[in-house]
Amino acid sequence: RESLEEERLLDGRYRLQEVPGGRVALPVLKEKLSQLWLPREITCGLVWIQDPIPSRAARRRTPAQKLRDELQRLLGKNWSEELERDVPHSWQHHGDLVLLSEDSFRAEPWEKLGPALWETVASALGARRLARRGRVLPGGMRCPSVTLLLGQDGWVEHVDNRIRYTFDVTKCMFSPGNITEKLRVASLPCSGEVLVDLYAGIGYFTLPYLVHAAAAFVHACEWNDHAVEALRRNLVLNGVQDRCRIHHGDSRQVSPAPWLQNPHPRLASHSPPLFFQLELRDVADRVNLGLIPSSEEGWPVACRVLKKGTGGVLHIHHNVETLPAPAPPQSPVLGAEWGSPEGASSDREAQHPAEDGGKEVLGARIRPEWWRWAEATAARIQGLLAELHGQPWRTSILNIEAVKSYAPHVHHLVLDLECRPTLP
Repeated sequence: RESLEEERLLDGRYRLQEVPGGRVALPVLKEKLSQLWLPREITCGLVWIQDPIPSRAARRRTPAQKLRDELQRLLGKNWSEELERDVPHSWQHHGDLVLLSEDSFRAEPWEKLGPALWETVASALGARRLARRGRVLPGGMRCPSVTLLLGQDGWVEHVDNRIRYTFDVTKCMFSPGNITEKLRVASLPCSGEVLVDLYAGIGYFTLPYLVHAAAAFVHACEWNDHAVEALRRNLVLNGVQDRCRIHHGDSRQVSPAPWLQNPHPRLASHSPPLFFQLELRDVADRVNLGLIPSSEEGWPVACRVLKKGTGGVLHIHHNVETLPAPAPPQSPVLGAEWGSPEGASSDREAQHPAEDGGKEVLGARIRPEWWRWAEATAARIQGLLAELHGQPWRTSILNIEAVKSYAPHVHHLVLDLECRPTLP
């Protein structure tokens, strides 16, 4: 054994094993057998063991190490540093399906291995099916470009905060980066409320509102056929299908009323009434606008579905660009209002990320760009509400929540905006 270790021929992935005849088998590296030399006085022979016992060190290997080792064994002498750089270090697990990153296994030598490559990767990662992400397809539906590498279909089940989601990874997006916002939504006091989720997807936020936040009813709006199918299944999976109605179509579509496409000349100087594809109005205590990079196209619809007599809260998602320079300390964000004299001088505070040594962290002070966006949004919403409902409204910033860093100097934010009609 000492001689094998000195010559670096011993294979540390496996244990020494007893074999018939009272002998002990020492694991050696197959690719270095030609270098094997032992003193004449040592009696030995080669024996092939079909299923060697892994060593303790091998059993402690990380999944990434195990994947690399299995691929190195598959390629043998063809293994190279180029290929090692092409092996992923992280991936997403969805039940028995592993979703690989789009930049993994792109080098030309991998293609020559055929199905053996994907079978080896799946075995090393404890999966039965494999898929690889591509770029999100252009268009408002945010459809993924995912290739199924091993397996018959892409339907998976994912459990998040005790909520079951099923979806086809080749057809629908699932963002683990939104988990903090889903947890926050689940903790909101929505008992007895009616909610409109304008961009429901497979139920990312619809389900937390129903399952944990105890919303009385949710109107879930979605235009992607594949997401609608997954949403239907998810409502049943979680036993909340009787408290949700799905509105299949593009809820953002707003245009002048069809009978006013060619208005009478005497009416041309006035703003024509708007025509909404979504028929809902005056129903919501709360509206979720979970579309990025911007949900602005849905703002008129959100204002229309709020209850005219009491108003409610809008949760407005948006990607906001932030200057790289660190922001100076700001005052807290609490109750800044539009439509009231106090609005311009209100204190302000919010939760959001900041840069600390080049690294994004949560819990720092608000960035000026974020506050300016929130102010502009509140003012715009206040104007839309007054126009749509024919009476003055006030809007109050309750919170600015940072969900994640979306890109360098771009943050995915959520503005909680309270909207109330002004009493006469």
